[in-house]
Amino acid sequence: MRNFFCWLILGILGFTLFTACYHQASQNISYSPKLATAECRIIKHTMGETCVPVNPQRVVTLSLSTLGNVLALGVRPIGTTNEMYREESSLTSFKVKTEGIKLVGLSQPNLEATLVLKPDLIIGVDWYKPIYPLLSKIAPTVLGKIDYITWENHFSFVADALGKQETEKALWERYYQRIEQLKLALGTRYQDKKISFIYVGSDKISIDTKNSFAGSIINDALLQRPLSQNVDAPYGSVDISLEELEKVDGDILFVTTYSSSGNQFLAEKQRDPLWRSLKAVRENNVYYVNFMSWAGTSMLGTDVVIDDLFKYLVKTP
Repeated sequence: MRNFFCWLILGILGFTLFTACYHQASQNISYSPKLATAECRIIKHTMGETCVPVNPQRVVTLSLSTLGNVLALGVRPIGTTNEMYREESSLTSFKVKTEGIKLVGLSQPNLEATLVLKPDLIIGVDWYKPIYPLLSKIAPTVLGKIDYITWENHFSFVADALGKQETEKALWERYYQRIEQLKLALGTRYQDKKISFIYVGSDKISIDTKNSFAGSIINDALLQRPLSQNVDAPYGSVDISLEELEKVDGDILFVTTYSSSGNQFLAEKQRDPLWRSLKAVRENNVYYVNFMSWAGTSMLGTDVVIDDLFKYLVKTP
């Protein structure tokens, strides 16, 4: 999983190599009209300071984390990128919430497609620094830091950019209310149980650690993790060799895949005696969850993770 995130980040930062390709397109992009001071607020971000609309109506998001946070805050963007696009992890992972939102690019936003939408605010992450000057010609653009570990910071940044601080506060209150409801429903039945969570890729298995996005939710619910996962890791996960499958064992095992080849690899491993020897497998306590939600790093994703914990641990919808 760590290599996957490294590949993703390096690929996005590789925009530097493509910036030259955008110069010709930028000739057709006009600077957005400057807003009067009374119509905008100054937002500090990784590229400096930008005056953004007080009440933006046509928002474009650059990253799925940003999209999830914008939707959670009650704003429906008109366009978004989707750096994780593939057939089983497309925008439909957010269900009906994304119907009608225009896809303006995968790992690279299409500038002309974005321009056609006439956004009044572009919100993204610092992967897009190389093309920030071009994005700023289309509309006021703010880029926040993104860290899979400190996902809460990006949620706060998005709330500030949208002027939705009160909504942010209410969402955090709701989150902790749901956590308390989950803890109450769980009671003491899992106090001596270990909850394991793994990612399966095309040729490897990664164990989730306690400082990941999903790990933070599991921790808040006071659920215990196996020793191998009760640690911090730079990207919230650690790759293991196939001979180390015992490290994924727990009383409960949550599993997710992030590619079609990952599904095939998992099917192969499920026939392996090492897999069949896992306690959770023997006791039929293995549950398969959606990658985009459990690795979503947005407030919108927290609801899905908590829903799944209710579904599989409390056995209620």
